[in-house]
Amino acid sequence: MKRTTLSLFATTAALAAVTGLAVVTMPGADGDDAAPSAARLPVERSGLLCPAPSDSDLADTTYTSYTPKSPGASDSGRAVLDPAARAKKKAGAPALRPAEPGTPVTAEESGADVPALIGAAEGRLAPGWTVQQTTTVTAGEGRGVLGLACAAPDTEFWLPGASTAEGRTDYVHLTNPDDAAAVVDIELHGKDGALASSLGEDIQVQPRATVPVLLSTLTDEPQGDLTVHVTVRSGRVAAAIRAVDAERGADWLAPAADPAPAVVLPGVPEDVTAARLVVFAPGDQDAELTLQVASPNGPIVPAGNEELHVKAGMTTAVDLGEITRGEPGSLLLAPKDGSSAPVVAALQVVRGKGDRRETAYLPASTGIGARATVADNRAEGGALALTSTGRGAKVRVTASAGSGGGAPVSRTYPVPEGTTVRVDDLVPKGLEGAYALTVETLSGGPVHASRMLELPEDGIPMFTVQTLADDRGTVAVPKAEEDLSVLQD
Repeated sequence: MKRTTLSLFATTAALAAVTGLAVVTMPGADGDDAAPSAARLPVERSGLLCPAPSDSDLADTTYTSYTPKSPGASDSGRAVLDPAARAKKKAGAPALRPAEPGTPVTAEESGADVPALIGAAEGRLAPGWTVQQTTTVTAGEGRGVLGLACAAPDTEFWLPGASTAEGRTDYVHLTNPDDAAAVVDIELHGKDGALASSLGEDIQVQPRATVPVLLSTLTDEPQGDLTVHVTVRSGRVAAAIRAVDAERGADWLAPAADPAPAVVLPGVPEDVTAARLVVFAPGDQDAELTLQVASPNGPIVPAGNEELHVKAGMTTAVDLGEITRGEPGSLLLAPKDGSSAPVVAALQVVRGKGDRRETAYLPASTGIGARATVADNRAEGGALALTSTGRGAKVRVTASAGSGGGAPVSRTYPVPEGTTVRVDDLVPKGLEGAYALTVETLSGGPVHASRMLELPEDGIPMFTVQTLADDRGTVAVPKAEEDLSVLQD
């Protein structure tokens, strides 16, 4: 009897392509210690979580889903966002059902009882899948444009820039996508170090459910500047803070990039009237940092704020005022004198004056990597900021078709080292509805990016800013030769 079998390497590579999982191979049995080189293939599954958008009856929320076209992706696929299991409204009714890559899909909800959403995409809709949640509240303490890129679940989050001071109402939203409960700890770090409290320990997040935690209930003493550290003991969650300022509006505070000696906060608006930098050093060493602003013409040093000392285990905050002085820019924090202490950081930026002020948050960015996308761009009021911190870069920006019609357009931009390039004129031809912007690194880098969306209301410059991150639309799969062995009995 004859029998044909597939080699272990070939089988493993095939499974990786199907599941979207990275695999590691051992050296070959023939004595060659060189592992097979890896190819990058589109992932087959992605998951995203969107928190409950608002507790205001005046809230109007738009969800925009988009998947860029990826060569080599599956011919079929599906994506869906469903309300969390414990939602009070529309349980079981999907909010969005995207149909194909390259075209955004939108849905709208209103009121205070819109639930958190749990989403999954498979096949051709998985690589680079992004969902933007944009909420407009026109009056009340929660007034503002609250924007957030729905996030993949993880097990650790750093959120500098929170507060429990008078006039601030900050909730950290924890959303669990899995079929088992997650157990979460929340630590608060202020100007004098960790706040001693057991109230943030062992928080239970039930399966496919969400929990909002009011930060002021975790501490007895109001704190003006806090770093929130969320760790997951079991399971996975997504975490973000809905920060409401009684005088300066509201927005989402998304997690910052992981601790690193140097960080980038891209896309500070040119007309910022106030900026407050919050930095935390999580290790056991003090951090010594230099500050620069990457302007359109190159790096400049903010007068009076050239350097910053951050004590280990403590949150440090500094007011930077009108730091960009009429030009868009990005804030660069770099180690001074060989310092290697890692930090996390975020920037609260304010536009407008008096009772017409509006606020947004810029967490430290992870960079766009190979490709990143931001959805829910409008015909007016949007601006993309691109910053190169390496040897300069060349990027391609593509504006997708609109959700209601239009043809995509692409343009290539050079981004010189230490500069910020503003893109505010790339709009699909014949645009109808909302569209997505996809940024690809063609050469050089690293590149950091953010998108500002401005939706003014009654003279108030309501706006939100989202940083862009690598969409991780591909996975490394080892190349392996097919080994067909014929076995003779």
